[in-house]
Amino acid sequence: MTAINTNPTNAQPSSSAPSKPPADSKEKVSQFMKQLQDEICAGLEAVDGGGKFKEDSWEREEGGGGRSRVLSEGSILEQGGVNFSEVWGSHLPPSILKQRPEAEGHGFYATGTSMVLHPRSPYLPTVHLNYRYFEAGPVWWFGGGADLTPYYPFAEDAAHFHRTYKASCDRHHPEYHPVFKYWCDEYFYLKHRQENRGVGGIFFDYQDGTGELYKGPHPDKAAAEYSHKLGEIEHRSWSDLFSFVQDCGKSFLPAYLPIIERRKDMEYGERERNFQLYRRGRYVEFNLVYDRGTIFGLQTNGRTESILMSLPPLVRWQYNYQPEPNSPEAELYETFLKPQDWVNWQSS
Repeated sequence: MTAINTNPTNAQPSSSAPSKPPADSKEKVSQFMKQLQDEICAGLEAVDGGGKFKEDSWEREEGGGGRSRVLSEGSILEQGGVNFSEVWGSHLPPSILKQRPEAEGHGFYATGTSMVLHPRSPYLPTVHLNYRYFEAGPVWWFGGGADLTPYYPFAEDAAHFHRTYKASCDRHHPEYHPVFKYWCDEYFYLKHRQENRGVGGIFFDYQDGTGELYKGPHPDKAAAEYSHKLGEIEHRSWSDLFSFVQDCGKSFLPAYLPIIERRKDMEYGERERNFQLYRRGRYVEFNLVYDRGTIFGLQTNGRTESILMSLPPLVRWQYNYQPEPNSPEAELYETFLKPQDWVNWQSS
């Protein structure tokens, strides 16, 4: 499970100061994140029809805590986890002070909701969601996104997922989706495999309403290049960004549940199941090797069970696997996992 990331090592400083958050910013975001967890869990239980989320509340000694919810052995979901957490403390990591020295002398607060679902059927994609908020004195930002990891190539599913999130982005800014779609493709990339984890979605971080939209580590890639051509975006307030995050969070169920309804009754065999378990290995590799939130959480003595609840219950690795030519598995590698314009996909 992607943990709250309070380590913006690669964030680019803004050229103008962000607006001040409201006095009740923490309460507003915390309330929404808990509400989002509740709504997603209720929606998933309804569509699953058999599984129920079990809640495990926890406290953090340094300050804060959360509630982890896990559904196991459901009718549709083999395992799914939806986390809420809010933590605070008086000591900021040195990396934050290096990037944002104006945070010196302030305590920090971070909250977020994150989710990973591993369906039982190979024809249903794994899906991830994470939205978070960080605040330390005058420093604050929102981050998050959602992405889809299919095992078999159904273009209409990828198109529906992307169109749903484009609509959410467009309601708030016409350039959000192009930048955040590119950013997602770049972030969920396994360098050692030279392949994308899935078909993407949206991803954004360090959004404080100032500067350019892209604030990531790759100035020579598509997200940065597109964002740089736009230049600095007009100033957006705390409320503007909070409204955007709320809209994105509420878009998950409309983006994913229709895919479940379309694929849940498709029959599959041992071949498809084995391929699903093999491809789940890519998910494990990404989360343990590259995911900033997972790494940060483990290195800072976060709650291990909550951090690693993103991992699938069953997975397999196979030495030097090669898909059969002209097979659905080959299509996934050769075509489907290549970043592309899913929003404008048309069925043949």
